[in-house]
Amino acid sequence: PRALSSVVALGANIICNKIPGLAPRQRALCQSRPDAIIIIGEGAQLGINECQFQFRYSRWNCSTLGERTVFGQELRVGNREAAFTYAVVAAGVAHAVTKACSQGHLSQCGCDHEKQGFHHYHQEGWKWGGCSANVRYGVEFSRRFVDAREIKKNARRLMNLHNNAAGRKILEERMKLECKCHGVSGSCTTRTCWVTLPKFREIGRLLKERYSAAVQVEPVRASRLRQPSFLRLKGARGYQKPADTDLVYLERSPSYCKEDAATGSTGTRGRRCDSNSTLTDGCGAMCCGRGFDAHRYTRIWQCNCKFHWCCFVQCSTCSEKSEVFTCK
Repeated sequence: PRALSSVVALGANIICNKIPGLAPRQRALCQSRPDAIIIIGEGAQLGINECQFQFRYSRWNCSTLGERTVFGQELRVGNREAAFTYAVVAAGVAHAVTKACSQGHLSQCGCDHEKQGFHHYHQEGWKWGGCSANVRYGVEFSRRFVDAREIKKNARRLMNLHNNAAGRKILEERMKLECKCHGVSGSCTTRTCWVTLPKFREIGRLLKERYSAAVQVEPVRASRLRQPSFLRLKGARGYQKPADTDLVYLERSPSYCKEDAATGSTGTRGRRCDSNSTLTDGCGAMCCGRGFDAHRYTRIWQCNCKFHWCCFVQCSTCSEKSEVFTCK
């Protein structure tokens, strides 16, 4: 509430013009709904944080995101990492807006009014009650704001819009029904139920699974128009389109072993790795065969302290040796 009043006091025009990286339609939406821009920023950050958590043990670890703009730096290459990024940020904005509506932190929205009252479900022993999360409002707001950054009419725009929609769709599909029992001494003769948001970690995990199974697509151009009109699976016969919840990409990913500004790869030099692991966090995979350095540390602290009557404390000295490995 305090942040909201300060935003309104500053004036929507001033604050919206100061936010870097907004497309014209986003700036217009910001000016008409300045209370929402804070929530949108929190939602985008929720997505970026989740990206960094899900890829913390991978060569590409989302580290280039979270800079410069509300949505972080754009990934130039239309690969699977970009697909995940767009999906998780779009889902993050939808999640944050839906949550803010339920908590009464946003004007023009609240609980889902369609899921209130006794109609339709009384015969099944339960009825709508409480505050159901209005995920449709959150999804629609995310669509209006996040999708508005796609200005160029090219294949990358189609890819980004598809991945945005996939992230939001996965959020919608994971909404949960929670119920409370009513009846004599705890018996469940009737139940009051409402819809709640899933934890965003669950959405991140599902999107990581979709990332692993992402499908390569190619644009199909309408005969009279030069601009691409839709995406189809690459190499498929006919015009087979990707599924709604598929993550899609246009270009293959680089190895992310070396720093390369053109592909957005920061490389893995200096990254921590596990010398015993054979997975992506292992020094073999993480360091791309360049080898690794070992750093030995000794931590010393006072331990097993006892109070003696009267009146002093006697402690032992404990130490622990640890080894940290970083890529060359």
